[in-house]
Amino acid sequence: MTDNSTGVTETERMLAEFCQRSFLKLWSYPNPHKDDGHELCDLLAVFGTHVFVFFDRQNELPEVSDKDPQTLWDRWKRNVIERQVKTAHGAERYIRSCRAIFLDPRREKPFPFTFDRDNAVIHKIIIAHGAKEACERSSPQNVYGSLAITYTESDGSHSRPFHIEIDKRNPVHIFDSHNMPIVLRELDTVSDFSAYLDEKVRAISTLDYLSYCGEEDLLGHYLLNYDAAAKRHVIGSQKEKFDGVMIGEGEWHDFVQTDLYKTTKNSDRISYFWDDLIQRTCQNSLDGTLGGNSDILQGKSAIYEMVKEPRFVRRALAEKMLAAVEEFPDAGPFSRQVTLLPSFQPNVAYILLQLRLPDTLRAEPDYREKRLAILEIACGAAKNKFSHFEKVIGIGIEPPKFSKTVAEDFILMPCETWTEEVKTHYEEHNKEWKFFGTSQMRQFKDTATQFVPPPRAGRPAASAKIGRNDPCPCGSRKKYKRCHG
Repeated sequence: MTDNSTGVTETERMLAEFCQRSFLKLWSYPNPHKDDGHELCDLLAVFGTHVFVFFDRQNELPEVSDKDPQTLWDRWKRNVIERQVKTAHGAERYIRSCRAIFLDPRREKPFPFTFDRDNAVIHKIIIAHGAKEACERSSPQNVYGSLAITYTESDGSHSRPFHIEIDKRNPVHIFDSHNMPIVLRELDTVSDFSAYLDEKVRAISTLDYLSYCGEEDLLGHYLLNYDAAAKRHVIGSQKEKFDGVMIGEGEWHDFVQTDLYKTTKNSDRISYFWDDLIQRTCQNSLDGTLGGNSDILQGKSAIYEMVKEPRFVRRALAEKMLAAVEEFPDAGPFSRQVTLLPSFQPNVAYILLQLRLPDTLRAEPDYREKRLAILEIACGAAKNKFSHFEKVIGIGIEPPKFSKTVAEDFILMPCETWTEEVKTHYEEHNKEWKFFGTSQMRQFKDTATQFVPPPRAGRPAASAKIGRNDPCPCGSRKKYKRCHG
């Protein structure tokens, strides 16, 4: 497999870079083509049931003193928004028709994997460049120069500068030069991004209108509006009935000035260890150097499961994994440590196995196979110990404290069906290793919150890290258990 292309224009390259770096390296493809040789869209990304169809359009909105501003705006909106909305609807119809998709205009490279086009959730996203400066010039009250959007039952005939009406019956997401980087930076995992778009579509469908001064303001409202009963962020309210919701300008501007936001962003830095682990393995797949029989693209792999984790869970997982690395004991050349961490996905767990073996064993030609076999035993032992698990993801490494090389092994163990024969098999093989069966096994219960409150006066900053039991102002929280054995 060759590496994905990176777009044609400067803005397309920026979009491709955001998607590949942030959350969709193996599953994002710039400039795919239809079977007639024409471009389908500027970037197509597919992960699970979610399909993201991006259209990137650049057209400067000029300032011409002797021309009517309304006429200039109508022309810009027609070229950049209205035509692309029609193109986006056409792309959705093409995708659902199950016609062939290609990665090149010569139609020599087919789209590399299949997905369920009938049941896919297709997100149509237009990124409109060129109006920011004109919008800022139009009024000193414009904070960022973002486009105002209203979703309602509309035929598109109503038009005023820098405000766009979109038909709520077939919604398309409109980002612009300012808020596209914000949205893709703040929602830089597949689960976070798709959850936001899903909730936005839900709100659009249930309200008579949804109106906001900029996509970043809607994002700020969404992030600070957590429904504890539904256990997710919402737009508007599910407790009260409203005809519509209007988000005022400055919601995002005010949010990013808060200590809550700044502390959270600082705490999130450790979470990118998880991303680096994913990206390294994805690159190995692109380079054709990934061993094993996993099918990452089609979702039958440990990496595919790891990509599903939202940002705040990646923060918790990375923190605990790095703590386990630091805690690995100096117990001689033959030692191991296994750490169990639950996923955000229900009934899914990760096993981190650090295995230190003598140089004589490491030099054996089948050393890698033996290490994988031990990792498999650890995963099977976890399922035997915690019977509710339906998937166990194994991550095997040599302890970084005692190894100069960095090499990871990955195992995905589906275990919805777990017969007595399989259970006995891993019990027998675990007698030597005693994974999750030693007197040294310790269990910890921690709480991870999406937003990390700043430390209170008189309390050291370290107490604000993942693991504190203080409730988060937004109410979003998830408990974790960490086991060493």
